Amino acid sequence: MYHPQEPSIEGKIFFYPPEYYVFDNFASFQVDYKGKVYPTSEHAYQSSKFVNTDSELAEKIKNAKSAHEAFKLAEANRSKREKNWDDIKLKIMKEILICKVNQHEYVMKKLLQSGDREIVEDSWRDSYWGWGEDRKGENMLGKLWMEVRKEIREKK
Repeated sequence: MYHPQEPSIEGKIFFYPPEYYVFDNFASFQVDYKGKVYPTSEHAYQSSKFVNTDSELAEKIKNAKSAHEAFKLAEANRSKREKNWDDIKLKIMKEILICKVNQHEYVMKKLLQSGDREIVEDSWRDSYWGWGEDRKGENMLGKLWMEVRKEIREKK
């Protein structure tokens, strides 16, 4: 049985072994996004859900003590988020990832070192951003990282 802490297998890169944890939104890399500095990319993403609908809540999420707390605050207030959130969330996440990689040389280095390997958010809890319990999830966060990697290479 697969354990999330195992080293990457089958040529894939998984977030949770420490070597590639930089790709996780909970990793401790500050992100300057749209003129505000967030403790993690998770804070930036969760806060973005409310920037135009409840600026006070967006600020509270930005200042949450942890990425997990930012996530929980956003989840508890789903009814207040942007009405078209599902239409724009991938664009927002990609913008945040681009900021993260451009603002942190180490993240850039790890992304380029990943070569052409598939990047997988090996979350068993999330079958949209990750690959889910059955490993058949959409892995949207991994796919966005691979898009960012491709775009960076094309610019060089």
